[in-house]
Amino acid sequence: MKTHHTWGALALTAGMLLSAAPAQAQDLKIGLILSMSGPYADYGKQIQNGIHTYMAQHGDTVAGRKIQLIVKDDTGIAPAIAKRQAQELLIKDKVDILAGFDLTPNAFSVAPLATESKTPMVVMNAATSSITEKSPYIVRMSMTLPQSAWAMAQWARKENIQSAYILVADYGPGHDAQAQFKKTFTEQGGQVVGEVRTPVSTADYSPFLQRVKDSAPDALFFFVPPGSSMVALAKNFRELGLDKQGIQGIGPGDMTDENSLAALGDAALGLVTAFHYSDAHDSPENQAFVAAYEQGFPGERPNFMSVGGYDGMQLIYKALEATRGDASAEAFIAAARGLQWESPRGPVSIDPETRDIVQNEYIRKLERVDGKLQNMEFDTFAAVKDPGK
Repeated sequence: MKTHHTWGALALTAGMLLSAAPAQAQDLKIGLILSMSGPYADYGKQIQNGIHTYMAQHGDTVAGRKIQLIVKDDTGIAPAIAKRQAQELLIKDKVDILAGFDLTPNAFSVAPLATESKTPMVVMNAATSSITEKSPYIVRMSMTLPQSAWAMAQWARKENIQSAYILVADYGPGHDAQAQFKKTFTEQGGQVVGEVRTPVSTADYSPFLQRVKDSAPDALFFFVPPGSSMVALAKNFRELGLDKQGIQGIGPGDMTDENSLAALGDAALGLVTAFHYSDAHDSPENQAFVAAYEQGFPGERPNFMSVGGYDGMQLIYKALEATRGDASAEAFIAAARGLQWESPRGPVSIDPETRDIVQNEYIRKLERVDGKLQNMEFDTFAAVKDPGK
């Protein structure tokens, strides 16, 4: 009997000691849904590079929780695949946060799952305005097409560009860019002399650009998928002599993103774009980011998707620091609302109302500087909210 009491007392003491010991914080799992193969593989690669650059600078632990990344390849524009991967991440891997989302259709397909499971969803690129309206748990750290289209229209009218033709790819971001540019440009007194939507996979823009040439506008506002589509557009623009006719090419800055410049070559010289990031942006934060990126990925240039991944992780770290490691959707989103900091792109903040990014839009001209193609900033529209909302 005495022995029984002794063992019972020891067990009770041990239990008390265990309960008094601090609990070990669980790893924080982030499920990344990215295009790692297929025609948009570079999107996923750049976002992932930006994520790794941030973690190389700031460590892999935040608020006492070690970060574990689980990457899923959505293969490109594949909403059904993205949805299936999100389900697997939530049910099998039990991730705390969903992130990535380089393409709009994939983000749309996953949004209802974020709502149903009450999981924070950090969008690092997909740019259709309405994405953040698809779930109360989405926060975006990239951009919206209306932001840059609005700035481009404002600048065009400031420079007394009277008429414009609009050419966009026939999908969500193109529709957003078209609608916002037209709205702002015409409200400021400009005239749209023609509009056309082209198939997303267009390889030859000559027939569409011939219509532009015949209309003889002051400017062509364009948005097509970055990469091979934009290379074809720039090449056809030069071949048909639109530049010699005095038609100024203008558009959102992802048309001349750093990762496409080698392929674009001199055919894109002189294009004027509006955007939130250039690797030539002159600030200490950007210089540090570019140096860290080039150290981690020699021979590569960071672009807007890299900075989207970088700032996406910065948002996650800052929100978790504020919640002391609590990644539950309500706490995370409450902490994210109104966050602000100095990014490699300049000052940024999260709009408390829309959960969308507020950032500078820079007007840039593509120039060759010291033998290198660069988007050189020469004008700024400060703290631009998404005008699409």
